[in-house]
Amino acid sequence: QVQLVESGGGLVQAGGSLRLSCAASGRTLRSMVMGWFRQGAGKEREFVGRINWNGENTYYPDSVKGRFTISRDNAKNTVYLQMNSLKPEDTTVYYCAASIDGGSFPYWGQGTQVTVFS
Repeated sequence: QVQLVESGGGLVQAGGSLRLSCAASGRTLRSMVMGWFRQGAGKEREFVGRINWNGENTYYPDSVKGRFTISRDNAKNTVYLQMNSLKPEDTTVYYCAASIDGGSFPYWGQGTQVTVFS
């Protein structure tokens, strides 16, 4: 079992940056694919990006490509989401998730709120 806890959310002006962290406990993240998602109230969950087990491969949708970067520190059992050039439409709750096989993500954190004001 994996427990994930996000942190680093908050209030930021448009154009600013935030770095979210996702700390894991219960088992090592070393062999797991990690993903970031976001979901607002009444909206569908949106995929934000993913990173493979050693950090050498990442993937982002066009909506955040070039602005968001995922990294990981397996020694600290932590994954990060660096968000730059934030826009008001990035406002929502962000979640990290862990996958054993790179397919489904059965393990989720509780989410952290990001609010971008103009």
